[in-house]
Amino acid sequence: MKILSVIGTRPQFVKAAVICRATRNRAEIVHKVVDTGQHYDAAMSDVFFQELGIPAPEYNLAVGSASHGIQTGEMLKRLDPVLVSEKPDWVLVYGDTNSTLAGVLAASKLHIATAHIEAGMRSYNRSAPEEINRLLTDKIADLLLCATPYALDNLRKERLEDRALVTGDVMYDAYLTVREAAEARSASFASACPANEFALATIHRADNTDNPDRLKTLLGALERVAREICPVLLPVHPRTRGMLANLGYEPSHIKIVEPVSYLNMLYLLKRACFVMTDSGGVQKEAYFAQTPCITMRDETEWNETLENGCNVLTGADEAKIFSAALSARRAGPWRAVFGAGDAAEQILQALQGARELTLGPSMVSSSVA
Repeated sequence: MKILSVIGTRPQFVKAAVICRATRNRAEIVHKVVDTGQHYDAAMSDVFFQELGIPAPEYNLAVGSASHGIQTGEMLKRLDPVLVSEKPDWVLVYGDTNSTLAGVLAASKLHIATAHIEAGMRSYNRSAPEEINRLLTDKIADLLLCATPYALDNLRKERLEDRALVTGDVMYDAYLTVREAAEARSASFASACPANEFALATIHRADNTDNPDRLKTLLGALERVAREICPVLLPVHPRTRGMLANLGYEPSHIKIVEPVSYLNMLYLLKRACFVMTDSGGVQKEAYFAQTPCITMRDETEWNETLENGCNVLTGADEAKIFSAALSARRAGPWRAVFGAGDAAEQILQALQGARELTLGPSMVSSSVA
């Protein structure tokens, strides 16, 4: 069985690494990786392959930054010859990015079976490009692999449950695999970031960074937390750095640093007293680390994390962010909602089983015409 993973962003590198490890010593499975180049900064891409101990992708499409339509279109253009050449039995797509949508579209047009890892997640905010990518990918993919029962319930509402099953979360697999390495490799942070004496923050979503008023509000909230509660560490995403420069923003209390690697991020998350973020991946990683999370968005696709105050939605509201920060230490308990750490094995079994059952027309023949 030949599998081709299409990825392009930092969380997808982590997820694909789990599949890489699970297939490494299985002679009956060939697994290759296509990096679309959606995250083209080395700090956002190359370092993750190095830290996760997996080989570089067989293909790098080097698409780079562009508007959603142009970027997705360029991915389709560059994916087509790769798929025609490789003729995989399965194309795996992950999450909710432009790379996800491009991968499932390109493969389905060539009658190649597709599977969506993290299927069924919904924020119900159709103004977010990620939500459109989720909806379209789940409509198209042949096999929908859900991280949690909540995701499967969402697909039942859309009458897509006949193609869906719960496998657990590959990001939880990754967390369990590398948490000790994160602790060992990141020890240099220990003196600068004493455990439970700082808050961690990330801002990168377009609806936060591209709206100057909203971004100013979030920065004001972080400054207030840093001034009145505890120090705030903000690793700056390239998108956010550009917007801060446009605003002429100079931090007065927040400590701004360069983007951190995957292992360093997990280490910081575990040591932080709480995290303030707009990232879906960071929400989950905080949950795995049992670190209280404040999500600076109006909705989340990971509603499981909201139980017991483990994650709190505040939007871009300074008063709500500050209030959530004050009460963060009362969060918990955390439930085991993301599986048992064997999602990769569950996924490979599902791919093999679905191929044998020939579910759907594209699975009857996955060869490229």
